[in-house]
Amino acid sequence: MNRFVSLILLLLYCVPMLSWAQTPDTAAVVLPPDTARSLSRIQQFKMDIRERVDKKLNEPYDTTRNSGYWWRALKHGHVDFNDSTMGYPKFVMFCYRTYIWGDRTFNSYDSSYVVSTGKNWKLFIKSNNWVDSYIGHPVEGVNQIINSNLVSNIGVTLSFMAVSVGYSLGVSNLIHGENLSNKVDFSFTCARFAADAYFWENNNDINATYRIKSLDNVRHKARQSGVSRKAMGLTAYYFFNNRRYAQAAAYCFSKYQKRSAGSWLAGFSLQHYDVKLDVEKLSEDVRPYFPTQADAPRILYNDYCLLFGYGHNWVLGPKWLLNFTITPYIGYRYNHFPNAYDRASNFSLNCRARTAAVYNHRQFFLGFQGYADHHRFKSKYSRLVNSVIEFSLLCGVRF
Repeated sequence: MNRFVSLILLLLYCVPMLSWAQTPDTAAVVLPPDTARSLSRIQQFKMDIRERVDKKLNEPYDTTRNSGYWWRALKHGHVDFNDSTMGYPKFVMFCYRTYIWGDRTFNSYDSSYVVSTGKNWKLFIKSNNWVDSYIGHPVEGVNQIINSNLVSNIGVTLSFMAVSVGYSLGVSNLIHGENLSNKVDFSFTCARFAADAYFWENNNDINATYRIKSLDNVRHKARQSGVSRKAMGLTAYYFFNNRRYAQAAAYCFSKYQKRSAGSWLAGFSLQHYDVKLDVEKLSEDVRPYFPTQADAPRILYNDYCLLFGYGHNWVLGPKWLLNFTITPYIGYRYNHFPNAYDRASNFSLNCRARTAAVYNHRQFFLGFQGYADHHRFKSKYSRLVNSVIEFSLLCGVRF
């Protein structure tokens, strides 16, 4: 906790290089000349930095307990917020006490069920594989079934305490040098609640089956390019059994679930979808149906929903954890491109399911995650079910 507070002070006052892992009694590291010459340049550079930091921390300083003592002590690695004689400014103490209150209020668990890993940072790489599909009648007179090819992404996620940020890029992007698919995700998870935001796009080819009643009313199948799909969203939810259930143990790897437990959860979801055709890239057999860009159908809508669901962690042994979470959500959908005789908004019924299996070994962890998100929209002239289904393999380390 002192490390976290020290990081805040470092950002506020731009303190030069500090090492919170050191104590003031640690002696500077001095290597024999023969050993120093045998080290690589990188190792020698690290040792030089270490010596400078140790020397700085061990320099004598004025220990007079006045208003400037806290700053002098901070520069030499002496941080003790329980010492009332340090002379901290009121704002610094306010930040510290706010953090303590927030940690106690929003991030406390029953230690017989959930314990901390003892590490603030997590770094993991993952292989993410997914498809998106669109089935139904997006506009009057058109039946369609669209499935993307399987997209394989490779990405990295960095977490600090409750915050995680990740980015993944399609393997095909690296091979072909085109921006075909990528994902960005953000999450905040504590004991009482969690929130996650995401953005993804997929420009890979699709497999389409369609029928246009006003033309030939014949079912056509084609492998099609020129269809871009983008989505972004924000979801937040509250855990009712937050003392015993830790979703962070399954998806953020910042806690250990010691005993099996589950929790009801409730919250809200905001989502935006955009699917459009580039008529210039359509295949020859499809292009006659859409002579201009204005003739191409467009799926563009916003969802505003409330969700309610349940999550459960099964502890399968001292190192294994299994999670399953399901959250139906219902609400209001605004369609930006309704038919001429259709309404722009209507009822939206959706469902999201997640599963995870985690293996922990000391500071390392391996995991499998599955995810399915289904959206159903129905109005007088339109009916559409669009889905994203994915699974990921990952490995990482806590430090």
